[in-house]
This record gives sequence, structure tokens and C-alpha cells, in this order.
Amino acid sequence: MTEAKRPSGPLAGVRIIDLTSVVLGPYATQTLADMGCDVIKVETPEGDIARQAGPARSPGMGPLHLNANRNKRSIVLDLKHEAAHAALMRLAAGAHVFVHSMRPQAMRKLGLTYDDLRRVRPDIIHCSLWGFGSGGPYAERPAYDDVIQGLSGLADLAARRSGGAPELAPAIIADKTTGLMAVGAITAALYHHARTGEGQSVEVPMLETMVSYNLVEHLFGAVFEPPAGAMGYGRALASHRKPHRTADGYMVVLPYTHRQWQGFLEAAGLEAKRDEPWTANANLRSQMADELYGMIGAAMPKHTTAEWTRRLEAADVPSVAVATLEDLLVDPHLAATGFFPTYDHPTEGRLRTTDVPWRMSATPGEAVRLAPPRLGADTRGVLAEAGLTADEIEALIAGGAAHAVDPA
Repeated sequence: MTEAKRPSGPLAGVRIIDLTSVVLGPYATQTLADMGCDVIKVETPEGDIARQAGPARSPGMGPLHLNANRNKRSIVLDLKHEAAHAALMRLAAGAHVFVHSMRPQAMRKLGLTYDDLRRVRPDIIHCSLWGFGSGGPYAERPAYDDVIQGLSGLADLAARRSGGAPELAPAIIADKTTGLMAVGAITAALYHHARTGEGQSVEVPMLETMVSYNLVEHLFGAVFEPPAGAMGYGRALASHRKPHRTADGYMVVLPYTHRQWQGFLEAAGLEAKRDEPWTANANLRSQMADELYGMIGAAMPKHTTAEWTRRLEAADVPSVAVATLEDLLVDPHLAATGFFPTYDHPTEGRLRTTDVPWRMSATPGEAVRLAPPRLGADTRGVLAEAGLTADEIEALIAGGAAHAVDPA
């Protein structure tokens, strides 16, 4: 079993049973673990499929697993066995939160619905992370990030901006966004429990989350009934809203206020435009967004990135040189804040991770209290904490209901 420091953070003392996989659920529960929760990751004998993605020094210890499962403990239960189900229920009896990412029919078949769990823990918070809300016709459908990007309007936004075909974002954005929404929902349910002693069922569906996320700005004219205009926020959809080529690279430049536009026009040698009506009228600038982005793009090739950086910083205009992924590892700001800590994993050697991105003065989180676990590394220890005897644990393992690895 991996040795952990005493949990710190605002949620220290909260125990979570985690039956999630891939990215959505693991990112949510890792965030909660960074806040101090004791997260017990319950896996099948095959393990979370994300363990197999990418390069690895040991089987089942790939980068997606390492970067979404720190500060957790791993146990293996084969829930096809009645004895494994009974062991899980004993674990749930001592937990505050039970979170899963399986479809409704799978949870009913496994006997792990909210009604099932509250028989052993009446005040449990039971959180379901799935593709679609339970009240609609899509409820039983399978869903992954790409599916939700397609159905939530996100892929369409790319087509609206480019005038071409729909595209998927080059990031697992639906999983990660829904995971963060789940953190908020679970934390709110814990606050309600602290005030009232009541548990509850919590649902965080991907489709509804991403439609809410996408339509903050893009509901636009359809906010009104009847609609006052088209859907889609024009500034965000402007075809020239993109990194602009300089003489030797690319920059993102966003003058937004009247003062910033005045600074940009002076830096770009376009002083003749400083008295045009749009410079002092935010609504007019919004209507002219594509034209103004185009004007920026036409000016940028005149100077190098370094020269533009000097000019725009002097004018206090928001702007940055475009960073590659590799640039992030040597970025001076991220280096100064210690955002990429390294640590020694007991089996995987020296590893790098990202820091907890928020700061709290009284109850700070911790990026690596507990290294990402090997599959089944904590089975014996966690089951013992739930009250199973050594003989009961070994019988579960011998019968195939549980799996364990020797301590590292």
C-alpha cells in the first residue's frame, strides 16, 4: 500500500468511493482528492482503460492515469461476484460520497443505485456522471467526449467561425468541463450534508453541462422570446479571431477597452484611426469584431514578435506570443509559481505533474500527497479499514472477487 501524508485541504476527512474511469470522473475525483478527500478508486481486474493510453515504464501506468489519479488509493473488486458487491457495500457504509460514471442500466444491474446505497448509508451522497440526464430519451445511450462535442453545438461553433466543416476541439473538453461541474455539485452536496445531515442523489450529465457551457455567450439573440436575433456571439465567431502572424511568429492580441484600442492604434502606426466612432463605442466595436480583428492581422507582419511585445506592453494592450505545449514547461511565470512539481513515484521513478491551480491561505490543497496508484495497490489495506478480517480479504482474493498487488 502506498504511504500517504496526513490529508490536508478544505475537504480533509471526506471519504469518496470512486467507480469512474477514463477522464471525466477521474479528473473530478482527483480535484476533490487535491482538496483533501480520501478517494478510493474501485477498479475492475482489467483496470481503468485510461491506464493503457500512451507511453509507460510499467504496464497500466500510462500518462493519462498518472495525471488524473494522484492522491487516490486503488482497490480491485470484480463486481460480478456477490462477495465483491458485499465488500463494496461495507466500504460504502463508511463513505460520505459514492461517485460513478456508468450508464443507468449498468448501475441497476450491479445493484448500485442511490436507493441501493442508502440502505447501507442513509446519508450518502450518490453522484452519477453520465452522458445524458435521466429524464430524457437519450438517458441510456453511451457517451464519450467526442459524442458530446458533436451533440452540444461545440463542433458546430468551429464550422460557424471557419465557414467549413464542423470540427472537434483538440482537447477532451467535455469530459474535463463536466468533471469540474461535478466537483462543484459534490462540494455543494457536502455543504448541505454538513448543515442538515442529509445525503442526496446528484446527477451531472455531460450533454446538459456542455450545452449550458456553450450557450453562456452563444444563446445570444435566443435569450429573448421571441428571439431578438440569431444565436452565436459574433465576436467569438469572427473568422479573423485567431493568432496573428508576426514577422517571425504568432501572437494573440486583444485590445478590448477604448484605452487599449488607442494604445494598439498608436503602437501599430494607425494614429489616423484614433478618432473614428468605433474606438469609443463598445457596442459598435462588437458589431465590427471581424473587421477589427482583420485590421490587427494586417498590421502584425510589420514587426517581429519581440518588437510587438515591447510596443504592446508599453501601451498596456493584452497580448502574448503563442506558446507551444513544450514552451509551458519552461514558462518563467509557471516556473516562478512552481506549477510543475516533480516527485519520485515508488515504482515509476521521477515524474512531473501540474500543481493545484488554486490558492487557499488556511486550507491549501496538495498536488502529490499520494502518488498515482498501481492497480490494486491498496486492496488489502482499504478492505481492512472497512472491517474485513485478514482471512476474509484473502478469501476474496483467492476466489477472484478481489485482486491485490504486493506493496511497492
